[in-house]
Amino acid sequence: MQTTRISGARAFQAGKLAVAAALLAGCTTVQTPTKGDPLEGLNRTIFTVNDKLDQYALKPVAKGYVFITPQPVRDSVTNFFSNIGDVYIAANNLLQLKITDGVEDIMRIVINTVFGVGGLFDVATLAKLPKHDNDLGLTLGHYGVPAGPYLVLPLFGPSTVRDAVGSIGNYYVNPLSYIHPDGLSWALYGLNVVNTRANLLNASDVLEGAALDKYSFVRNAYLQRRQYLLSDGKQAQGLPNYGDEAPLPKYDDVDSGAAGAPAGAVTGTAGAQGAAAAKGAPASGATAATPPQAASGTAAAPEAASGSSESPPLDLNGGPETTQIPAGQLVPPSRFNFPSFKLR
Repeated sequence: MQTTRISGARAFQAGKLAVAAALLAGCTTVQTPTKGDPLEGLNRTIFTVNDKLDQYALKPVAKGYVFITPQPVRDSVTNFFSNIGDVYIAANNLLQLKITDGVEDIMRIVINTVFGVGGLFDVATLAKLPKHDNDLGLTLGHYGVPAGPYLVLPLFGPSTVRDAVGSIGNYYVNPLSYIHPDGLSWALYGLNVVNTRANLLNASDVLEGAALDKYSFVRNAYLQRRQYLLSDGKQAQGLPNYGDEAPLPKYDDVDSGAAGAPAGAVTGTAGAQGAAAAKGAPASGATAATPPQAASGTAAAPEAASGSSESPPLDLNGGPETTQIPAGQLVPPSRFNFPSFKLR
């Protein structure tokens, strides 16, 4: 018996040394860690371990849970834990002096507990009470505590130093922590984890197919989400604000500029011709040319120079067999590849 105990102890120590060696090896795999993630090597190692545990343990259990549990029952379980979560969400909103949000959270708890059969039905959402998202990590950030380096916690996943400290406080605020016996409390925690993982099955499938580097994708998504929540849904800090760009130019001013050209000016561009046609006939003595005529330097038809109120059909080819295009129609590109324009 003593030999068996010694062998078990040695095996346990060997296992600890193997885990420590793996963690140290992970620390040395990244030579230039990303800014804000100085522990990237260690984080990637823990991320890989968590991913394997999810792949071979948690995900199959979640799939089995979905297979044997009807959708209405899963929705009721989700509503039940969501109603419990509103307790520490309300506490953190009040700690951040967000009185309106805190009161709404308390009203959600009361309505869902009383009229939703202990939170199994989300009656508060039907009553137009919004669902908020808050925790102690966001409360610390609200009062200026820096996030610190990015961390991947064993079994718990992505976090930061600030959020890891905040998760300890959330444990003591969560009503599930005070349920006795302890076995029932841990059973409810486990059901919450499995139910949450079941709700994320489709999201994980998308992640598997879309992300080239799952670690970087999860890290960036987590940090951006936390920054979004910390800024109360406003634009995250550090991202460019594209709303301050200069307004686009008003191209309607081209017509007014063309109308102010002096009489007798000869223009060969399609834009000037369109402007002249839009304003009617030019002043007496002005010369207007179609694209082929502008290239050859010929003058326009007498009707255009006479100042008549209606624009006559245009001769685009200038040859013996002319093509008449009524005013107001779209002129196709000419044989000299001039840009098309619309006659008014």
